[in-house]
Amino acid sequence: MPQPERNEQQRLRPAPLLFEPSAAVADPEHFFDLESMDDPRELLSRATELSLAFRAATDRAVEFQAIAAAQLADPRRFDRLTTADIAERAQWTEDYAKKMVEFGRSLLGGATP
Repeated sequence: MPQPERNEQQRLRPAPLLFEPSAAVADPEHFFDLESMDDPRELLSRATELSLAFRAATDRAVEFQAIAAAQLADPRRFDRLTTADIAERAQWTEDYAKKMVEFGRSLLGGATP
């Protein structure tokens, strides 16, 4: 399979997420300064960058949730939590918590039984 060109790789890299000042967050119309962009090409480009960055951040955060769930459910821990306890803390269903524990174990390399 051919490798993407370097320019394409750079273009697909998510934009960095920067925290907005609290004054800007207080304005419901303000969102990463997108509302101030007049050029629709620039707006589409920046909005796409942000969308990709948020997706990447979400995927990464879910992985960390799964790792934490697997660690909390590890039977070797004296303070081990049940999947019901994990589900309650994370506001998940118990079935979803079980899947996240399994996913977390796979991310940890099967280190926990």
